[in-house]
Amino acid sequence: MKQLPPDTVRLLSSSQVITSVTNVVKELMENSLDAAASVIDVKLENYGLDRIELRDNGCGIKAADTAVMAVRHYTSKICNHEDLEHLETYGFRGEALGSICAVAEVAITTKTEDEDISLQYALDFKGNIVSQKPTHLGQGTTVSVQKLFKNLPVRRQYYSSTKKCKDELKKVQDLLTAYAIIKPELRVTFTHNKVVVWQKAKVPDHRSALVSMLGSSTVANLLPVHHHQEEPEILLDGLFPRPGADYSSTSSSLPDKTFIFVNCRPVHHKDIMKLLRQHYSAQYPNEAAKNRYPISMLKIAVSASSVDVNLTPDKTQVLLLNKESVLTAVEALLVSLYGFRPESIPQIGNELGDASATSTSTTQACGETRKDACPQISTLGNRQEDSANDELSSAKNNNVSLDRQTSNGSSSSSVAEDWIVNRNPAGLESTFSLCDDAQNQTTKEQEDSSRLVSDRREEQLSAEDWSKGTGLSDPVSGKPLQPVQIFKPSIPGENGPCGSVVKNVITEKRAALTAYDLISSRVVRAPLSPAALFEKEARAKVLSENPTASQEDINTTVQERWENLREEERKKFEEKAQKHLKHHEHVSKMAERTPKSIKRKAPLSNQQLLDELFSAQPQKKMKNAPQKRSQPLACSVAALRLRLQRLSSQSQALPQGPLLVNRLASQSAWVILYGQKLMLLNPFRVEETLLFKRLLENNVLPAVSLQNPIQLTDGNLGAENFMALCDMEQLTPELSGASTISDPRLVANGFKVTLSPGPASAPRNLEVTAMADCVPFLGVEDLREILTAVVRRKAQSVKECRPLKVTNYLQGEAVRLARQLPTKLSRDDVKDILHRMERQLGENNRTCFHGRAFLQPLCDLPETESEILALAKPLQV
Repeated sequence: MKQLPPDTVRLLSSSQVITSVTNVVKELMENSLDAAASVIDVKLENYGLDRIELRDNGCGIKAADTAVMAVRHYTSKICNHEDLEHLETYGFRGEALGSICAVAEVAITTKTEDEDISLQYALDFKGNIVSQKPTHLGQGTTVSVQKLFKNLPVRRQYYSSTKKCKDELKKVQDLLTAYAIIKPELRVTFTHNKVVVWQKAKVPDHRSALVSMLGSSTVANLLPVHHHQEEPEILLDGLFPRPGADYSSTSSSLPDKTFIFVNCRPVHHKDIMKLLRQHYSAQYPNEAAKNRYPISMLKIAVSASSVDVNLTPDKTQVLLLNKESVLTAVEALLVSLYGFRPESIPQIGNELGDASATSTSTTQACGETRKDACPQISTLGNRQEDSANDELSSAKNNNVSLDRQTSNGSSSSSVAEDWIVNRNPAGLESTFSLCDDAQNQTTKEQEDSSRLVSDRREEQLSAEDWSKGTGLSDPVSGKPLQPVQIFKPSIPGENGPCGSVVKNVITEKRAALTAYDLISSRVVRAPLSPAALFEKEARAKVLSENPTASQEDINTTVQERWENLREEERKKFEEKAQKHLKHHEHVSKMAERTPKSIKRKAPLSNQQLLDELFSAQPQKKMKNAPQKRSQPLACSVAALRLRLQRLSSQSQALPQGPLLVNRLASQSAWVILYGQKLMLLNPFRVEETLLFKRLLENNVLPAVSLQNPIQLTDGNLGAENFMALCDMEQLTPELSGASTISDPRLVANGFKVTLSPGPASAPRNLEVTAMADCVPFLGVEDLREILTAVVRRKAQSVKECRPLKVTNYLQGEAVRLARQLPTKLSRDDVKDILHRMERQLGENNRTCFHGRAFLQPLCDLPETESEILALAKPLQV
């Protein structure tokens, strides 16, 4: 036997961790989430085989950690194996970047909040840094993976067919969708071959995230659920299909829309998936629903010590310490939502005795699930229980099946707007059970039941009595039996009677969750119904009459006023709604006729030119370079002061402005005389500030045409900003009537806005047709920032209207250009820098944009003869 070489071991282990493009995106995505990123951009080229780039705005990697950031088994997440019991991050093994480096070419660009500029690091197959160079990117980390599986030709050959490549692209999108749902505050953009495939904006909650993923019509049929168990502590939250909803709109033939999370980690769990499918499909008699997966989201929160995530390399499967408790909690939640189904529980028997046993077990399970049910359920006394059992027996003898009624009763008892299943804390047992009384009087009940059943067998129920509801009667009172009342658990904080439906204003919203429609990439306001128009006017009146009214009271008052509205006034609102509908149809037709913008080629990258400029810089001194001849010269600061004093005494007046003395040989700083003070000058800081000032005033960011123009309205800009944008300087209109805004305050910041005529109700139609792509994450918010500066601060120049993202980008460009200067400047160059500093910056501005001073004071020159003699004494000695 022979020991394998380290390179072979590294390649074998890495190819097990990184098995596909999806694995690479997943590892990089989890690193970004662990870095507290709120914006993540994922870009693929050639389905990820040529390039995978993931950029975030997280905390970045510290300079001290960059040397080992991609070395295997280096991590900042844990220190030892015991830390896994308190794990709060997605990653913890420290082998993701190292494994990617072994099968691809990796470059990492990172910058923390405290660092001035970002640096790009090129890594080798071991994860060591090969080279580094500065870049203009802002805070965060960008990981670029090129030539994936370059040294694994068989695995690269696997993606030779187009179908497999498209399947991999779908897997990446499903992965990003899962993280976007569990992290609603996350903004994600997915791009393939420079075309945006999918994107998701920041939203407030999980329901809004599902709306952006699946659409409002699908999410309208989902209900929020909640379940809490104390021992062991298990917290369940999610969204599940409404009972009785059409399965074609609330389920899918594939499991890609059933999301299961354990401690915010997307996982695949066969047992939980089986429970979800079993309880969901039990409510549909159609066999086609049995093989479908419910569209749902289940979030399971347990202690970190009870979960083992170190099971598979991709961490998509987990082991649960209290697996049975978790499955029991999930089943209790599903039972409360969908009720007991005959198909989902084992059948005990078909005889009469078996039927009563089934009824008793069902009642007991219901009692265990709903421990905190209200005490009013005690009105169902022993007498009614006896009569109910007797009637069940007689109904069975007369071929009347009540199984389906029992199933429907459980389902209807669960239909509510907001599902909350509570469990009593450990140690507190409920004092009531539906089975207690029956167990205490077992013998008497059996005797009465057998006697009543034998009597009932002699009778026959007529169709007329059964349809009127008088076929079954109470054997004691002789009155017809009423339908069994199923009481629901009381919601904490409610003082109403048990079983009352609690209205929830949030979940009672209409299915239309947005007031706008997207037609041909244009936002069009949706038409309003007559009731919605009336509600819009009446709500303001109700609030003015009663400012302290709750949302539920306002809705009730508005609904009553609409129902009591006179016919004449109702017709007015119907006419308004008809006008809204006609306008919506007209705008929709206009939007469909508008030709789509032509996709233009992206500009060529200037990275090659930057590499040549950086390589042209003088190389650093070698460690073993030959020593130069040197000769020590007698020099002292005191003698220099004396000489300068003599020079100043010979002239009639002190020189105005800074006077250049000489350059320090060991540093790139220069000694200057500024009035009576000797100071050190850093010319590079001055040049950096001058470049930044010139870029702020004159630089024009190149705008690239957008494939889908962005619609601008007073809603996303503000009324004042929208009017100011319409009043800006414009070019000569084209034949179609459209004109381009030529105001330099917009053009210099990389925005091209087109103004086109619209219908009579909306005469101005504004669109952003081109935008600068050199500034990361530039968007409509930056355009609003520019217009706010124009409206509120009365900004007139381009410099005053620069948004924060553009300012940071220009700072990085100024740093990049200043670093291209030679390390040793000539005397004339430094004089020119001093002259421009005095002329352009003035006397008050003596620091760069990093907050560092240009000049460092050395000492003051002597002003009197005694001070000169005091300085000359050391020289005489």
